[in-house]
Amino acid sequence: MSAAEIDGFADRIRKHQGGMISAWVGIPDAMLVNHLAQEAFDAVVLDMQHGMWDMQSAANAVAQARLAGKPAIARISVGDFASASRLLDAGASGIIAPMINSAEDARALVRTTKYPPLGERSWGPSLALNHSGLSADAYLKTANDLTVAIAMVETRAALDAIDGILGVTGIDGIFVGPADLSIALSNGDQVAPNAAEIDSAMQHAVARCRAHGKFACAYAGDGERAGELLKFGFDLVIAGAETLQLRAGARRAINAARRIASGS
Repeated sequence: MSAAEIDGFADRIRKHQGGMISAWVGIPDAMLVNHLAQEAFDAVVLDMQHGMWDMQSAANAVAQARLAGKPAIARISVGDFASASRLLDAGASGIIAPMINSAEDARALVRTTKYPPLGERSWGPSLALNHSGLSADAYLKTANDLTVAIAMVETRAALDAIDGILGVTGIDGIFVGPADLSIALSNGDQVAPNAAEIDSAMQHAVARCRAHGKFACAYAGDGERAGELLKFGFDLVIAGAETLQLRAGARRAINAARRIASGS
């Protein structure tokens, strides 16, 4: 994937051009991102909310993802809108913001991720210019289209306000967090991201996205669940975190070695 194709990620997801699958990385290691980006993922998400990334390691990871030919998206910490524009400056193709519970929260996200007239993003995209190969003038004119602002829907309040959130100009799509949503909808009783109630809520979210002409993303714990969510109509899904994939791969290798060694 060329730099131009990486920077066309936003256009592809907005046009719902087939189900995308993204890697999800919380371990702050840029080389790990590069390795995962060699696989057939459509993007790599850096989890800065629950992962251990800081700004320097995240900027290096964005570069490694782009070097491997893939766009990088960053999930910022709750309310850390100041980091959103810095990550875009570093060349990230999109920002996922957690706990967007209202249209006002969504407008706050837009203010830091979009240049005027949509928002108030400050100028300073030195690495983004390097990665894209665009001139400063060309980047300014196209950046709002080349990058995506994604609001997380993961609470009862967000689900109730989904039309208001999607109606905010500059919000390109949503990302459903089914684990937190299941905690919210069960009033703290359980973590059940695959429950029937969550399926219904997620299908509702996809329908509202289609009604507003926006795209829908979601987290899935594994590949099987990711496939189910793609069937629901989600445009981009996560097929599990890198920690689970790493341990599952190690477990398979260990079990295979033990089985062959024992002759069973």
